[in-house]
This record gives sequence, C-alpha cells and structure tokens, in this order.
Amino acid sequence: MSITVFLVDDHELVRRGIAQVLETEDDIEVVGEAGTAAQALARIPALRPDVAILDVRLPDGEGVSVCRDVRSSVQPPPACLMLTSYSDDEALFGAIMAGAAGYLLKEVAGIDLVDAVRTIAAGGSLLDPNATAVVLERLRKGDDPPDPRYDALSPQEQRILNLIADGLTNRQIGAEMYLAEKTVKNYVSSLLHKLGFARRTEAAVYAAERRRAGGRRRGA
Repeated sequence: MSITVFLVDDHELVRRGIAQVLETEDDIEVVGEAGTAAQALARIPALRPDVAILDVRLPDGEGVSVCRDVRSSVQPPPACLMLTSYSDDEALFGAIMAGAAGYLLKEVAGIDLVDAVRTIAAGGSLLDPNATAVVLERLRKGDDPPDPRYDALSPQEQRILNLIADGLTNRQIGAEMYLAEKTVKNYVSSLLHKLGFARRTEAAVYAAERRRAGGRRRGA
C-alpha cells in the first residue's frame, strides 16, 4: 500500500519540488496540498493522509498548531513532519509538544526526505537528538529571578498563557474559558506584546520554563 502524504507550505514552488521528489517513489503518493493553515485544517480531515509535511511558519498561523489540531481531530492521526528554513529552538519545542514525529531543515536532501516520510509513516521518530537535547537543557536551567513581565500580565492573560503551554489552540482556549475565539486572539496578542515575544511558541516555552522552576522550588 502507498504512503499517502499531504503537503503544507505557503510557497507553491516548494510544494511542487517536494511533491516531485516524493512521487518518484512507487510507495509514496501525494494526495493533497495547502498553502495556509486554514486550508490544511479544512482538507486534511477529509483526506486522512498517513503523513502531513508542514512548514513551521504559514501566512495565517503556524504548522505546529496545524499539527496539534489534526492530531487531536483526525482518526487515525497523521504522522507530522515539520519542515523549516532555519533552526529554531522554540519551534522545535512546540513541535515536540504538539506530537510531531519529525523536524527537519528544508536543506535536507531529497533521499533523506523520502526516508523520513517512510520512517514516520512506520511509527518512527525523526526528532534530532542533539536539537532536542538543547531544548530540554533550557528547561532544566536553574531558577530564574522574578520576571516583571509575567507580573504585568492580567490574571486572565496568565491563565491563557498556561493554556498555551498546555498546547491548546485559540478555539480550545475559548471553549475552556467561555470566551469568543476573537477575544482569545486579542488576549494572546496582548500577552505576547507584554512578554516581548513574536510567536506563541516562544510564550509556550517561557511558560513551561516557569512551571519547571516552580516545581523545583516546591521540591527543594
């Protein structure tokens, strides 16, 4: 049986290039593609591919969020392979938390990409051990001094930050807190601004580090 693959990247030429590489293989079939997170979330559940190859950054969101959403809503969930143009510890952490099976740079050779698809389709993992170790080491750091940025957050923003760290999407946060998705989006924008972050994955890492530090203090 062929391994079915869905491609998500906002650059058409990149999608075409990946599809061309994969479809030279007899056991791999590209069944769909999308250029935005919204398109991916609409199409992947209907096609139910074995593997989803996701660009980390999309015009209307993040591949990590798409990974989290489809893995929680599609049965059986696709194995997700994150592709990015550059190394990013925050995005890697987000990928790990979202349940991605692999994380590769776009400079990967075609034959290695094919091998990666086969590996994760078979249930394997391709999260680079060295890169993963860097992220985990950040979480093992000693206690940080009090952060006035966190204290500047409202109680509502602090709760939303914790839910972001739990891997919830804006829609899921809204359901949890009985808020409109647009309201949650506004809160997220506000807390990112106060914390000095550009992406929610940075906020997730920050919140996770605070939790770890708090756990060490309580266990001391």
